[in-house]
Amino acid sequence: MNFKKLDINDFVCNPFSKIGKDWMTISSGNVENSNSMTASWGGLGVMWGKDVTFTFIRPQRYTKKLIDTNDKFSLCFFDEKYKKSLSYLGTVSRNDNSGKMNNCDLTTCFIDDVPCFEEAGLILICKKLYVQKMEPTCFIDTTLDNKWYENKDYHFMYVSSIENIFSKL
Repeated sequence: MNFKKLDINDFVCNPFSKIGKDWMTISSGNVENSNSMTASWGGLGVMWGKDVTFTFIRPQRYTKKLIDTNDKFSLCFFDEKYKKSLSYLGTVSRNDNSGKMNNCDLTTCFIDDVPCFEEAGLILICKKLYVQKMEPTCFIDTTLDNKWYENKDYHFMYVSSIENIFSKL
């Protein structure tokens, strides 16, 4: 693998473009059973004196089951040329296709025993700290509930510490 470990103090990233426009993958599991999904919602920040990520996963996603049973997961960020592979990861369910990770034209690797991709330009290894289901009664702007949760399949929010950051050499 051609990655270098970054110090969190040297980490420069525009989360609005990295997460909202470029997409990212969320991957969890182990060598025997891993899965990845794309995500365009999330955030980076500081909470409880820790550098953290905020990730959001719907209950029906297979990746959620793996995140719930593992302490760590990865967030991987890619160049534009990988959009086709990322689209595949975002539309094909692991429940429908057991070879999903092998069929996405990306190379699975493991850092800190966490699945990620060799083609990623940036990898964050995250450790779960907190999880909570989003509740319809908490929406102040109820148009968001109506727009994004027609099926009432509310995301679970994970607050996770950033354990390690790796950048492509």
